[in-house]
Amino acid sequence: MKNIKQILMIVACTLATSTLFAQNDWAGFNRYDADNKALQTAPKVVFMGNSITEGWWNNDPDFFKVNNYLGRGISGQTSSQMLVRFRTDVINLKPKAVVILAGTNDIAQNTGYIALENILGNIISMAELAKAHKIKVYLCSVLPAYDFGWRKGLEPAPKIVKLNKMIKDYADKNKMTYVDYYSKLVDDRGGLPEKYSQDGVHPTLEGYKVMENIISNALKSVK
Repeated sequence: MKNIKQILMIVACTLATSTLFAQNDWAGFNRYDADNKALQTAPKVVFMGNSITEGWWNNDPDFFKVNNYLGRGISGQTSSQMLVRFRTDVINLKPKAVVILAGTNDIAQNTGYIALENILGNIISMAELAKAHKIKVYLCSVLPAYDFGWRKGLEPAPKIVKLNKMIKDYADKNKMTYVDYYSKLVDDRGGLPEKYSQDGVHPTLEGYKVMENIISNALKSVK
């Protein structure tokens, strides 16, 4: 009986270990691996982000292609995951600039609770890595959201306001460009209005056009 229990325990441990190593690619290294390897020339700008950035590429790919921009957004990602893949999806591509849009999924607790200060810390780490490699940094405001459809009741609106202030303060103190999407998209509830979004989080093409006007003006200095 003792031997049977030992065997069952070994089997259980083996299965647990196998499951651990079979887990999904947490940081998303595989998402753009083939695309990165296929690049013939360096992009002018890389847009690093989550589903908002990924959706931007999907909704208006010409905006990226015409300007030699690359979208490197992965749906659902938090700033921690972006930081882990930052070298692969930004630094190694040798762009002149990076546009970092992160924080929504952190506030939504997609990978668990994280304090605003630590979200900012991840964003700062990405910015410092870029700066160390002579990549110009553009730090974006988190887009407004009154609530998250996939995780209701977290009251994100005031947290987004606070995080945006923290990002702007850091950008100003370190002579980096702060890109303010928030003030052009927010409604009177602190959310994303229906004319710019169908779900209150992700922009429609019209919403992305507003963002394009803002970021295009900011990126004029990138040659």
